[in-house]
Amino acid sequence: MTETVRFVGKTVHRADILLPRSEYRRLFAELLHFGSNSLHNPVVGVHRQTNMTNPQTSWQFWALLSAVFAALTAIFAKVGVEEVNSDFATFFRTIIILVVLGGILFVTNQFQPLRSISAKSYSFLCLSGLATGASWVCYFRALKIGNASQVAPIDKLSVVLVAIFGFAFLSEKLSLGNWLGICLISAGALLVAMK
Repeated sequence: MTETVRFVGKTVHRADILLPRSEYRRLFAELLHFGSNSLHNPVVGVHRQTNMTNPQTSWQFWALLSAVFAALTAIFAKVGVEEVNSDFATFFRTIIILVVLGGILFVTNQFQPLRSISAKSYSFLCLSGLATGASWVCYFRALKIGNASQVAPIDKLSVVLVAIFGFAFLSEKLSLGNWLGICLISAGALLVAMK
């Protein structure tokens, strides 16, 4: 006996509105495939174009993940540094990062011959490493003394400084709207950090 159901105010056969299981699998696969250029809706017969792209090739995707992990870093570090010297905490954290990144490079086979790196790259990578180390030392000392909810916003003023340094030294162009956003970030960080 064919089962009937009410659909949009009408009695219809269930088989007329349901799709084969293989069709559902295909549709689900298309939805999960971010590189797809289109989705087909067989129920209403509409072919809809989409502009979905692979999130792994999007800088916004990685920037958002960076923000999430940075927030977790502040919370975990605040708890972890309570009974530990801040400089030793930075040292221990650096070892963890070294092990994790080494594992990623090994698994993905992304190690590069040292000779393939130019002297200029070496110089700036060394400077970047020194700046990162100094930033971490200061950050952990601030967390040792202050609240994570106040330290983190001040630390994120680096966003403002990056924009200024990028404009001054890298000739990066920023629109009026960009500068307005930078000013709002500065004001927001200072307001959050206030007691």
